[in-house]
Amino acid sequence: KQWYQRRVRDGTIIMNENLRDALDNMYDARIPSSWLKGSWESSTLGFWFTELLERTAQFSSWIYGGRPKVFWMTGFFNPQGFLTAMRQEVTRAHKGWALDSVVLFNEVTKCFKDDITTAPNEGVYVQGLFLDGAGWDRKNVRLMEQAPKVLFVPLPVIHMFAVNNASPGGKIKDPNLYMCPIYKKPRRTDLTFITSVFLRSSQAPEHWVMRAVALLCDIK
Repeated sequence: KQWYQRRVRDGTIIMNENLRDALDNMYDARIPSSWLKGSWESSTLGFWFTELLERTAQFSSWIYGGRPKVFWMTGFFNPQGFLTAMRQEVTRAHKGWALDSVVLFNEVTKCFKDDITTAPNEGVYVQGLFLDGAGWDRKNVRLMEQAPKVLFVPLPVIHMFAVNNASPGGKIKDPNLYMCPIYKKPRRTDLTFITSVFLRSSQAPEHWVMRAVALLCDIK
């Protein structure tokens, strides 16, 4: 900030409202308003830069090293578009399927990112999601009650794929599947909602609805 102020005094840089806002916000470790218009929200400037580096690393690895085995969901500015592209990819791989009748489905694995050695034959693996309002039984791959004093629980890698809802076998009939919403941030609004995934449970879905169970991409 002092460097910019010296340049302003010297007449090298013209101070305007956007520059003043950026300097004030950076001094307070907040994200400048002009940056937020073209990026993402974060609690502090430090977290924002950390996410910037991690997002850049994922895309650089994708460009120069090939398609990732596991995708970091939080690293996408538009994760809905990423999932739609996956649906399109699966639809094109099946003759006679129509995109309008193809819906997202998923299976939670027992593995975390470092345990994954190969990409799925169809669909994508995604990681980096946190359960809010419930615990996770990794052995039985299903929801469980939240442990005391544990606010968020990391979920293992999820296999996201698509099924043809028009076919007889494509209907989702399991009554104990909880349709869990995914949000970008802890603040749950329509603007931060991404999609919903199915999580297995030994109890009726209403049990988890009453606990407001959701998945979060970011817990900061």
